[in-house]
Amino acid sequence: MRDNIIIYSDGGSDPNPGIGGWAAVLQFGSHEKVLTGNHPSTTNNRMELQAAISALASLKRPCTIEFHTDSEYVRQGITKWIDGWAERDWKLKGGKAVANADLWQQLWSLVQQHKINWHWVKGHAGDPMNERVDTLARQARLEITPEALLPGDVPRLFLRSSCKGNPGPGGWGVVLVEEDELEQNNGAERATTNNRMEITAAISGLLMLDKGSAVQIFTTSDYLYQGITKWIHGWRKRNWKKRDDKPVANADLWQALDQLLDGYAVRWVNAKGQAHVELEIAGKLAVEAAKLEN
Repeated sequence: MRDNIIIYSDGGSDPNPGIGGWAAVLQFGSHEKVLTGNHPSTTNNRMELQAAISALASLKRPCTIEFHTDSEYVRQGITKWIDGWAERDWKLKGGKAVANADLWQQLWSLVQQHKINWHWVKGHAGDPMNERVDTLARQARLEITPEALLPGDVPRLFLRSSCKGNPGPGGWGVVLVEEDELEQNNGAERATTNNRMEITAAISGLLMLDKGSAVQIFTTSDYLYQGITKWIHGWRKRNWKKRDDKPVANADLWQALDQLLDGYAVRWVNAKGQAHVELEIAGKLAVEAAKLEN
C-alpha cells in the first residue's frame, strides 16, 4: 500500500532572473511537512522546479501524490514534454538543449518512484494552500535579499488601496518621495474593487512625475506586482485575453498603465511584508478617500 500525499509547491525570483525562493508543503493525514529554500541568482522556472524536486526528494518511499502547482511550465513539462526530452537526450526537436535540463533530469528521476496526479492551481486566486506556499517562498527569498540601497535622486512611489465591498466604495493613496520632499495624492470611486484601485494608484502616481523619469514603485498588491511583471506580456500578445480566451479583468486600466509605462524607467518592488512609513501613509490616504464615497 502506498501512502497518499498532498503536495503544494511554489517558487519565484525577484527580479527574474534574480534572488529566488521556493516552498513546498506536504500533507499526510493529520501530519504536515514544510520545506523552503532560496538561491542568490536564479529564475522563476528554476525555483518552481526546485520546489517540486525538494518535495519529492523528501519522501522516504513510493507514494500516491496529488501534486498542486501554479506553474504551467512545471505541469506541462512533466506531463507532456519530458518523455520526448528524455528520448532525445534532453534536446528539443530542433537540437537545442532543453532549458534547465539539470533540474528536469532530477525531477524526472524522482517522478518515476511515485504515482502522481498533477494539478494546476491558478495563482493568487484565493486558494488557501497556494497562497500559503507563495508566502513561504517569498519569505525564503527575503531571507537572503539585502536591504535595498536606493539612490537618493531616484523618486520612490508607494501605493495602497482600500475598498469596502467587492465592488463597493473604494479609494487609493500615493506617496511620492523625491529627494527630501514628500508629496501625497489620493482619490476614490463609488463602486469599484481593490484591484482597480491598485492599478489606478499606479497610474495616478506615475502622472505625478515628469515623462522620462526613473522611479521605483513599491506595492503590497500581489495582483498589481504579478500582473505588471509577469502576466501582462501574455495578455498583450493575446490582445488582452487570458489563455482560456476570456477577457482580462480590468483590461481598460491595464492597457492604460501599459501605455503609460513606455514613458518611464520603472523598477517594481514587491513590498508585501516590508515596513515602510510611506506605505502606512498611503494606506491612510486610501482609507480617507474611500470614506468620502460611503
